[in-house]
Amino acid sequence: MTTELKVNDSSLPLRRDVKLLGQMLGEILISHGGVELFEKVEKIRNMCKSLRNQYEEEIYTALKKEISTLSNPMRMQVVRAFSMYFHLINAAEQNHRIRRRRQYQLESENVQPASIESAILSLKENHISKEVIQEVLKTLSLELVITAHPTEATKRSILEIQQRIAAILEKLDNPMLTKREKKKLEEGLFNEITILWQTDELRHNKPSVMDEVRNGLYYFDQTLFEVLPEIHYEVKDSLERNYPEEKWDVPNFLRFGSWIGGDRDGNPNVTHDVTWETLIRQRRVVLKKYKGVLTDLMKRYSHSTTRVDVSEELLQLLEAQEDKYLTEDKKWPVKTEVYRRVFAVMIERVRQVGKSEVGYQSAEELLKDLYVIQSSLKSHHPAAHELRSIRKLIRQVQLFGFHLATLDIRNHSGEHEAAITEILRKVRITENYAELSEEEKLTILQNILIDPRPLLLLNEDYSEETQEMIKVFQMIKKGHEVFGKRSISVYLVSMTKSPSDLLEVLVLAKEAGIYRLHADGTLESHLNVAPLLETIDDLSAGPTIMETLFKMPLYRNHLQFLGDRQEIMLGYSDGSKDGGTLTANWKLYKAQIEIHEMAKRYEIGLKFFHGRGGSLGRGGGPLNKSILSQPAETIGDGVKITEQGEVLSSRYLLEDIAYRSLEQATSTLLKVATHVSKDADQGKLRNSEWEKALDEISSESLGKYQSLVFNDPDFLTYFNQATPLRELGDLNIGSRPMSRKKQGRFEDLRAIPWVFAWTQSRQLLPAWFAAGTGLDNFASKNGKNLTLLQEMYQKWPFFQSTIDNLHMALMKADLTTAKEYLSLVEDQTIAERIFTTILEEFEKTKAILLKITGDQELLDHTPNIKESVYRRNPYVDPLNFLQVELIKELRSQNEPNDELLTEVLLTISGISAGLRNTG
Repeated sequence: MTTELKVNDSSLPLRRDVKLLGQMLGEILISHGGVELFEKVEKIRNMCKSLRNQYEEEIYTALKKEISTLSNPMRMQVVRAFSMYFHLINAAEQNHRIRRRRQYQLESENVQPASIESAILSLKENHISKEVIQEVLKTLSLELVITAHPTEATKRSILEIQQRIAAILEKLDNPMLTKREKKKLEEGLFNEITILWQTDELRHNKPSVMDEVRNGLYYFDQTLFEVLPEIHYEVKDSLERNYPEEKWDVPNFLRFGSWIGGDRDGNPNVTHDVTWETLIRQRRVVLKKYKGVLTDLMKRYSHSTTRVDVSEELLQLLEAQEDKYLTEDKKWPVKTEVYRRVFAVMIERVRQVGKSEVGYQSAEELLKDLYVIQSSLKSHHPAAHELRSIRKLIRQVQLFGFHLATLDIRNHSGEHEAAITEILRKVRITENYAELSEEEKLTILQNILIDPRPLLLLNEDYSEETQEMIKVFQMIKKGHEVFGKRSISVYLVSMTKSPSDLLEVLVLAKEAGIYRLHADGTLESHLNVAPLLETIDDLSAGPTIMETLFKMPLYRNHLQFLGDRQEIMLGYSDGSKDGGTLTANWKLYKAQIEIHEMAKRYEIGLKFFHGRGGSLGRGGGPLNKSILSQPAETIGDGVKITEQGEVLSSRYLLEDIAYRSLEQATSTLLKVATHVSKDADQGKLRNSEWEKALDEISSESLGKYQSLVFNDPDFLTYFNQATPLRELGDLNIGSRPMSRKKQGRFEDLRAIPWVFAWTQSRQLLPAWFAAGTGLDNFASKNGKNLTLLQEMYQKWPFFQSTIDNLHMALMKADLTTAKEYLSLVEDQTIAERIFTTILEEFEKTKAILLKITGDQELLDHTPNIKESVYRRNPYVDPLNFLQVELIKELRSQNEPNDELLTEVLLTISGISAGLRNTG
């Protein structure tokens, strides 16, 4: 149990806000449920708090009795009260992050750590030349890809209330508030909490794919459209401040992509029509943003030709377009206000994109007009003070085009194989392609790809599944024509196990005209086909798979057209599920090094796409630490990382937090990429002794993990019964099914519900289990090994990130609370035996982690995070206790009980909000 926590002075304003919110919630509980509800919630909370400080059997027994005797409607209200607290504390903590950042900037003479300014200063202090920085900027690339899974467990309406609460808390910090203004804000805060209490927490229906698309677009609309150009300007401005003698051109290195509406792996709801509609909606959002900015600029840019001389080029643009595109009633009426006249034309042309010939045919056309305006402004505006607003819009159009975000398409390798098998049977090339050897498959596929003739018969000659596959590629081709080639540029192949998995996609692309071999032998290829290496075996096979492809002339020609760049996605979820978090992360690290070194021999640039989840068990963690933990030499060719549903609100709901998250990532990327560029020839980027140690630790860890998860015949029984896995499927948080197949096998279970269920029961097993055995066994072999681990923690970012994440996982886990779930297991002998194994490993892991970091307690090195976990625990515990009682009752029912199920789902939602993680 957690002992009393030392108070962190910097958190005093946060605790003040939490106290205020708690008092208001208490008042609302009395108003809606009476004093009895308030006193019941307080009694349970105080009992849990006492048990956290010091365990006493008498209090524990009383708490269990108090919870087991609750009945509706009181029980549901108690569940909601504790869940509501987390929605409030999440808003308060987000506001406090903004407060701390601003306070630091106001009070400290030093540059804020992990800021862009700190990165540029570091480069200057380390005598990094401007030539090295310019070279790094040319290849610097960070692409963040939003995904729908696991979809945010919290409803949109709840998130919007949290956003409004955080905004009010921010205003309450203003020391210049009058009493009247403060009272008005506090009334508004109370009203928002009241609305929160009176809002359904649970979705009534499973979200459709288009619901998920709408949720993802919300963040582009609210924050990302504004924040992304600001990050680029901060890099440029900081470089100009620190290297004033140089003229800096900062390319568009930071972009956002999306999977939502394009990820069809295991999701039959994502059809070609859905993907097309997604592209349309993305364009609709970005055009709306452009119209808004252009309208604002038209109001601002009131320059008159009676006061300034505009460029001849601008006048020519106006003459060529105004009468051609505008009717008299849409023209700006004042002839001398030339900029306003031009903006009137541009607004109409943006409004008509995709609707008529008046509309811009491409984002490049819009950019061309904006450059004309910018050039004209420079001719009469003071040179040292460029108008930032037009510069920002130009950057926005460069970043977002008319497509908003590049949409990745993903599908399972088995789906492509099935389509190719049917197509080849129909055209009588081979009867059963799927049963051929890999060598035979490659021969057939290469022969098809070097033949310019089409392969397909009419679509109706194929099964529905194959027809849908063909339509997906035809849709990509049409998307390139309508929205631009940036709208869809990568096709991801899930469960890539062999080179033929990628060539099959190229064959399908060829039939749609995306991959074209012309009669003169020249090749045109507009789709980067990327393997997704997920399992431990696939990661090990990755270098061989890619080298086989790199040796093929036709594949090299394909890559050459794409600039000799290959994207490779690394899956963190399935590898962790198969081999445990420590082994999976080490295998991923090694795979990157091996593939990178191999690709370097072929002079091919690699972009690794890190499929990280939000939770620790799926590779989650802060964005900047994700970058820092990668092999340094792989950063230079670009980094791509998934931003999964559950982290979107915590990172991108508020503009200041979105900026800080992206600033930290940019700062890290700049420092790492520049260091590699400067020191690449020194061969000192890694330490072979550290790698050898990790090989040994990983092997021990893998053995321990598999001995429980795969070799214990009772393990799946324990997992299914001692967690709320069965109930998760009824929580309407995503459009994708929980399992790939409905056979109840471990290998068919998706990694998300696997992690989600363990998180709910507070065991968090995927995030830490077996790491302790690997680390402890290594440390125990001789006296020098512990010292080596401590050195690795101090000097190796990858190992430091791994150890810090294990600290976090153990801190969020609570095996005293988890023990409550044993009562759900029908065979108590199984429950006790497996839980004892888990508990022993937990204690072993905790002990060795503290030795490595030198801390007295978990997370001593990150007091703010430690305090947050400590503050939440007394409110999470009651939800866990209630969840166990409710699941027990629900599972004992002979008939479905909707009311009981709703209560269980409310506890799941509340615990997710409390732990800030789903799957």
